[in-house]
Amino acid sequence: MSANLNHITVLLHEAVDALAIRPEGVYVDATFGRGGHSRRILAALGPQGRLIAFDRDPRAIEAGRALQDSRLSLVHEPFSAFDAQLDALGIETVDGVLMDLGVSSPQLDDPERGMSFRFDAPLDMRMDTTRGESAAQWLARATVAEISTVLREYGEERFAHAIAKAIDAARAGGDVATTGQLAALVEKVVYTREPGLHPATRTFQALRICVNRELEELSLTLPRAARRLVPGGRLVVIAFHSLEDRIVKRFMRDQSRPPALPKGLPVREADRPRPMLSLVGDAIKPSAAEVAANPRSRSAIMRVAERTAAPFAALAGDA
Repeated sequence: MSANLNHITVLLHEAVDALAIRPEGVYVDATFGRGGHSRRILAALGPQGRLIAFDRDPRAIEAGRALQDSRLSLVHEPFSAFDAQLDALGIETVDGVLMDLGVSSPQLDDPERGMSFRFDAPLDMRMDTTRGESAAQWLARATVAEISTVLREYGEERFAHAIAKAIDAARAGGDVATTGQLAALVEKVVYTREPGLHPATRTFQALRICVNRELEELSLTLPRAARRLVPGGRLVVIAFHSLEDRIVKRFMRDQSRPPALPKGLPVREADRPRPMLSLVGDAIKPSAAEVAANPRSRSAIMRVAERTAAPFAALAGDA
């Protein structure tokens, strides 16, 4: 079966416009994908501008090399390597950071990646196929309690424990090694179906998030990105499910409030510490026209924050 590996960039114009590109600025595309956002950023940059693009997927990095733009630095690392990689490139501050979270269409539509129940393929799910443990390997060693916790917390799956027990029973006769095996197993356990949602959707989402440590990566990187921004620099994040968006929303909200002071401490208003971020506008969702042209964009939500001139203070999750 030949997979359609085309990728339509979500909120392309809105996201890059939100960065408020300065022609000579330095920007980070933390999730290169197939380069839709990066191409538009490069088009807005001047000759002295610079773009650093991260992606953990080796195929995304390979696709990026075709751009052959001296202003672009490609980094084959997860975006949690933000600080180390910018230090290695001699970059102290940046003018904007864009994060387009989640899985890309080429990853979903390539059977070899094992991220979709639409194809019967090895149960891999890794965004970086050169490193780490596949979903099949994790399922082979995880306890029923661990599987249940992952399905419940990362997939918000009501039948988490029943699915975990079914996986445990199935692997007594051999590993659950393919997407088809896992999808069929879940279908037998999940006896009520949400309209338009395959019974295995939440299980596949949860395992992918677990294998790639997606929420941990996001929580680690948000404070690192905010710290590197120059005053007036923008942090733009597109999330595709509630777990991601909750982390982004809370981070931006918390860092746009003044730091808490001890109760009763007499401080003049002019001397109160200022928040590190200010929120820019309301959350943005794709238009009806974009959703009609690209149904996968329907769950996207974009949030934007701007760095203030307040000095940096230690942030939760920063290390």
